Amino acid sequence: MVQRRFPRPSELAPLMKFKTPELDGKKRRLQSALTIHDLRAIAQRRTPKAPFDYTEGAAEGEISLGRARQAFEDIEFHPAILRDVSRVDTGWEVLGESVELPFGIAPTGFTRMMHTEGEIAGATAAAAAGIPFALSTMGTTSIEGVRDAAPTGRNWFQLYMWKDREKSMQLVERAAAAGFDTLLVTVDVPVAGARLRDKRNGFSIPPALTVGTIANAIPRPWWWWDFLTTEPLAFASLSSWDGTVAELLDFMFDPTVTYEDLAWIKEQWPGKLVVKGVQTVADAKRLADLGVDGITLSNHGGRQLDRAPIPFHLLPEVVREVGRDTEVHLDTGIMSGADIVASIALGARFTLIGRAYLYGLMAGGREGVDRAIQILGDQVARTMRLLGVSSLDELEPGHVTQLQRLVPRG
Repeated sequence: MVQRRFPRPSELAPLMKFKTPELDGKKRRLQSALTIHDLRAIAQRRTPKAPFDYTEGAAEGEISLGRARQAFEDIEFHPAILRDVSRVDTGWEVLGESVELPFGIAPTGFTRMMHTEGEIAGATAAAAAGIPFALSTMGTTSIEGVRDAAPTGRNWFQLYMWKDREKSMQLVERAAAAGFDTLLVTVDVPVAGARLRDKRNGFSIPPALTVGTIANAIPRPWWWWDFLTTEPLAFASLSSWDGTVAELLDFMFDPTVTYEDLAWIKEQWPGKLVVKGVQTVADAKRLADLGVDGITLSNHGGRQLDRAPIPFHLLPEVVREVGRDTEVHLDTGIMSGADIVASIALGARFTLIGRAYLYGLMAGGREGVDRAIQILGDQVARTMRLLGVSSLDELEPGHVTQLQRLVPRG
């Protein structure tokens, strides 16, 4: 039988230590976020439906995005034991310059719609973390604005080729003059994908006030306060627009762009050139033959062609074919540091995060982006330790098995 007694005061004292409450609401909610999924939940509570759905959504039935994320879950790690992992190095060289972590911030459009700090929060957080930041052609901060906010950061410029070629190349010239070291040419948007959430929400630039948007804004007054009391949206690429996002994309994007155009762009650009949106081994090989510095396997976060190839599944074969001569980067579906480590193990030199960064931004501005980077960085380091590796160079295909869920029929 259990013998019971009253505890002595000296025994209770160690149990009665209370943590000092955090009075800053932003710090409190960001400290509570332990994963990118936690940041997403905070972001959804704080952001109106239309901009949140623009971030969250994908094309058509959103199958491509779901498959990309599922592919990262369908892996098995193979750890080595009894290795000295007291110190781990999470950095190495990407495109000839060092990075502190094997990921950077992907180019995202209309970013100040998610949070008024927008690209400035992303660029400054990336610079502080020692990782690249990519500014989108459809960004809401100018090239010069990003340069001025993060003059010591590693800034990349993402280019969409427009129907107006002269204006496109003016942006390239501005990026070069501003010291951006890498041009990220996106090639998977001849026309806009069918992003049905945006159509259903009537998502437009600038936001349209309807009965629905007003009702949705009532529990999120801070977003509207920030939006209405700060500078109006200014695009990196155009002075103004009045219409839906899909209308803007179809108006601007050029469906006639070819490999010859890409070769011409390469001749104009003085820095490194990476092609984003590669979805077949054949295209990867052709780009490598063209002499680009890197390719990014990406299906645009599932926002273009639904049921597109899964970039993570393409990775091993593309690395075997072109990895000796051309850096292979990966985008789409990354939600944890374990996803990043698995990508590096299978041969990627670098990865890009888009939604994961935007969830942090919506959750808390610059501090939210810092938190997203910290979460991913900590997960990268912890996963490496648990695998028994102390540097990125030690990661290899033997550390990861891609489990099969979708197998082509013979």
